[in-house]
Amino acid sequence: MSAFFEHYFPNVIMYGDDIVTSFWQTVVMVAISFAFVVVLGTLLGILLVVISPGHIYENSALNAIIPKIVNFMRSIPFIVLITMLLPVTRIIVGTGIGVRGAIVPMVIGHIPFFARQVEQALLEVDPGKIEMAQSIGLTRPAIVSSVLLRESRFSLIRITTLMAISQVNLSAMAGAVGGGGLGQMAIQYGFSQYMFDIALVTLLLLVAIVYFLQLLGNLTLKLSTHHQ
Repeated sequence: MSAFFEHYFPNVIMYGDDIVTSFWQTVVMVAISFAFVVVLGTLLGILLVVISPGHIYENSALNAIIPKIVNFMRSIPFIVLITMLLPVTRIIVGTGIGVRGAIVPMVIGHIPFFARQVEQALLEVDPGKIEMAQSIGLTRPAIVSSVLLRESRFSLIRITTLMAISQVNLSAMAGAVGGGGLGQMAIQYGFSQYMFDIALVTLLLLVAIVYFLQLLGNLTLKLSTHHQ
């Protein structure tokens, strides 16, 4: 067995420690950016809904500005966004490269997308349930937590799972411009130096992360349905 790996995966054996380090860099990038995107994206998605015409915090001024900003940010390709945010990234984390340098654009770049998905999930809630909550005297914050978020929780779990998987994709793209992780490992060794065994292993590790996240999302959805 060892002879097989030495023959077909010589570079993987040689750079095994670097691959392990890159794997954990990817996990850290995805985990930290995921946490920020979930919190900030959910808040922004809620805001997009509640300030819309006829909703509980209707605000025509904000509704005329915030959706346009969100749409603008969504239209910027991620690679371009990384470059544009370099000065901001350096101010926030002290560097524009590596794991820390990748997390900032991964968060800022994905918040608008996730916010729009949250908005769509919340808009699926039956308006009659909101009216009923208002009729029994629930406060507006209570309506958000007890009606909007509760009634849309299954959709929110699904889009959160998809967002986590998308963060893996973004981490690989960030690696192409010095962001570290498995993406950089694949580009630096697998592509640039024609070490295709490293490219294959990094690909399999990325696929494994995606499968794990999908499995975790399915399990969370199943548990939520069971405790409905």
